[in-house]
Amino acid sequence: MDTANFFHSVTLDRDKCHGCINCVKRCPTEAIRVRGGKAKIIKERCIDCGECIRVCPHHAKQAIFDPLSVMDRFTYKIALPAPALYGQFNNLDDIDLILGALLLMGFDEVFEVARAAELVSDATRRYMAREDILRPVVSSACPAVLRLIRVRFPELIGHVLPMHAPIEVAARLAKKHAAEKTGLPPEQIGAIFISPCPAKVTAVKMPLGSEKSCVDGVLAIREVYPKLISLMREVPSSVDLARTGRMGIGWGSSGGEAAAALKERYLAADGIENVIRVLEDLEDEKFYDLDFVELNACSGGCVGGVLTVENPYVARAKLKRIRKYRPVSCNHIDGEDLSAFFWDEAVEYEPVLELDADFRTAMEKMKTMREIEARLYGMDCGSCGAPSCKALAEDIVRGFATEEACIFKLREEIDGMAESLRRLSRVMPKADGDKSR
Repeated sequence: MDTANFFHSVTLDRDKCHGCINCVKRCPTEAIRVRGGKAKIIKERCIDCGECIRVCPHHAKQAIFDPLSVMDRFTYKIALPAPALYGQFNNLDDIDLILGALLLMGFDEVFEVARAAELVSDATRRYMAREDILRPVVSSACPAVLRLIRVRFPELIGHVLPMHAPIEVAARLAKKHAAEKTGLPPEQIGAIFISPCPAKVTAVKMPLGSEKSCVDGVLAIREVYPKLISLMREVPSSVDLARTGRMGIGWGSSGGEAAAALKERYLAADGIENVIRVLEDLEDEKFYDLDFVELNACSGGCVGGVLTVENPYVARAKLKRIRKYRPVSCNHIDGEDLSAFFWDEAVEYEPVLELDADFRTAMEKMKTMREIEARLYGMDCGSCGAPSCKALAEDIVRGFATEEACIFKLREEIDGMAESLRRLSRVMPKADGDKSR
């Protein structure tokens, strides 16, 4: 597997790593091992969900995003604020204060991602009116979930909504309008997303569904937040910038996208462990009467991303407060052509979990792996540096570990060696001058 093809926005600072197994046990794709007292991320398995960042007590896992200086690369700068940004501020009734502060921060224009979310919701409703689609339709908006499906649940790819996420739609529309307005060439117009999570950084740098993203930079909410707090005091009360309604803002928390699909038979799950449970049940065909499934890797939805500053459930309550002052929806698709919303290229299965490209060899390795697993103790303690005994058996088959990595097997060998020495000491003749009994 050529790991050079995998960009990752989640990285490891080895100097801060203490070799604990918090990240190992919580990674949804078993992409982390502890070897030589330090964690190691298996790049081809990582989906950049950020769960390891969330649980690492030593802050050894870090997210990559662009510095504020990325704005300096462009003549005309467009801010793309995520709906989750609105839930970070106290006593906020008018999102125009945030949008105005973004202009004072140095942006020339603001195009709300929530605005694009309402357009995607409209396109989704029209898509789901078709009779030839697989149901339930699974949202593709969360890039971590989309990558999880691609590597772990390939049979569900046909259920995934084949549409660009709102961030991509927002960037394309904003840059098109800016080019018409300013006459500038595309390379001088920068669409910069203000993100709640690292998975969206990966979605920009290594997109699925398109060859290249129209987003030119990604800033973290936590980096922008302090500047916005100070600038919001300078925004005039007469500013009128918001162009989105309740539906678009609702995308910032779990259930918002599903509700905007206007289908009664829907399911919304958040938190990567809950997402996996739902996907497993979908794979086993346990759901018979669902139209739409919304899945978010972060608890609470996008407001729970690791690049935010507010408690996700507090932020969710704040979004609910903001929504009540907005109309239901402000954006709808003109005409019947939905082609601009669909993926430019298909998302395909990435066989990172296969033991071997050759089926016969893979089956032989699977047999060996099961034999090794049967010899292990089944404790799934993680002391070997792998998340489970099954994962250790796989590592052994792949040549990355040995059975002695299991502390119970090691103790068994040491006990056997000690017993052999005791037996040997009983039969060996005593040397001259040895007074011991």
